[in-house]
Amino acid sequence: MVTARDLRSDVRTRILETADRLFYAEGIRAVGVDRIIAEAGVAKMSLYNHFPSKDELVLAVLEHRGRTFDEMFAARMAQNSRREDDPLGAFFAALKEWFESPGYRGCMFINTRSEIGASNRQSADLSSACKAQFHKFLHQTLVEAVGQELADETAPPIALLVEGAIVTAVMERTPRAAETAERAARAVIAQARRT
Repeated sequence: MVTARDLRSDVRTRILETADRLFYAEGIRAVGVDRIIAEAGVAKMSLYNHFPSKDELVLAVLEHRGRTFDEMFAARMAQNSRREDDPLGAFFAALKEWFESPGYRGCMFINTRSEIGASNRQSADLSSACKAQFHKFLHQTLVEAVGQELADETAPPIALLVEGAIVTAVMERTPRAAETAERAARAVIAQARRT
């Protein structure tokens, strides 16, 4: 039996998923609430019952994207880890697969930060926190690949390489940026081992 709570949850999920898709594809400012309502197939009051303002909807979408992205990336890494016994290789293979995904438009957190700047402090802070979480994930991958000390030393420059690859994949419309970043990351590690 479907309860009223289940229906509310379904409506909220539809709104979130629709806003996530539209914000990612077209940008937060370009997409109005009326469009989200129409494409989600919900009443205006339903949206405002769940999200009293567009700013609150943006925050919820960023939280949703943070969870779903982390899950997607971890799953892709796990698949690639089964094929090769190299955590760093699995990380960059997952990165390349993300770049190859249909509708790839870069990192929503970078996009949000550049689009809204500091005009919405909560969204800007949440975007930064989600990027920090991704960098922690990269750091843990490096710990598994090269050990704690070398990971501590190389994680910051490798994170910059990864972020550059994310932007380059959008600008040049090619997933090869992941391969370039991986070669550069391995060079950073090799150099750190020599010093």
